[in-house]
Amino acid sequence: MTMTMSVHFWGVRGSIPCPGPNTQRYGGNTSCVEIQCGDHHLVFDAGSGLRVLGNAMDREDRNADIDLFLSHCHIDHLIGLPFFVPVFEKGSRLRLWAGNLKPAGGVKQTVRKLMSYPLFPIEIEMAQGKIEYTDFEPGESLKPRPGVVVHTAPLKHPGGATGYRVEYGGRAVAYITDTELSDDTIDPGVLALAKDASLLIVDATYTNAELPDHVGWGHASWQQAVKLADTAGVEKLCLFHHDPEHDDAEMDRIAAASDQARPGTIVAKEGLSIEV
Repeated sequence: MTMTMSVHFWGVRGSIPCPGPNTQRYGGNTSCVEIQCGDHHLVFDAGSGLRVLGNAMDREDRNADIDLFLSHCHIDHLIGLPFFVPVFEKGSRLRLWAGNLKPAGGVKQTVRKLMSYPLFPIEIEMAQGKIEYTDFEPGESLKPRPGVVVHTAPLKHPGGATGYRVEYGGRAVAYITDTELSDDTIDPGVLALAKDASLLIVDATYTNAELPDHVGWGHASWQQAVKLADTAGVEKLCLFHHDPEHDDAEMDRIAAASDQARPGTIVAKEGLSIEV
């Protein structure tokens, strides 16, 4: 097995899908990021971008063994699961991981709530693929595949959320979305996830000018993301979870400003692939 590591973005928005002519270049699907570690497929969040990922798989891939990690289960991060083709393919195996759902009955019960009357026409038991459910405590370190280590930490978000750090082959990718970032002290758990990461994918929903109107909403600004990346000594920063109100023109302005603040900063676009 080669020790390569790559990242592909299938959905980069937050809150709600926003398709249309004004979001074509950056994309309108909600959170879904695929991290491939050698032959292992890890997917982070099941937003509407998960449907695009499933449709892009050929029949052989649909029988793959996939680990799907949820940052949390607000609807924009879960809505793609009922439309993920491999769930309904015989021979597929989907492992669902979640770190903040025990008070709600766990990830299995959460999925059942989503796919039940009157919210959805069929139940998860209609799935032909094998689904495994794992609940863990944020702060645990997980080993989902040989050679792959996934560190976790709790995030500051209404109802709770989990941040991740994937380590493989001497590289590290941090996935930290749906969290508030302080202008003063950075949370030690968040800092540990991001420390010296090869790539940091981080919530950058707002600008600093927009933050005062969204206090307590559980999101950060791109300026705060830059500060986190600089403090943590991150190699490459990627801004993620874009506000659905930010059209392509606004995203271009954010891309230019963030690149000036931290040269080489990436603004996530649907379809973007990064070799780590």
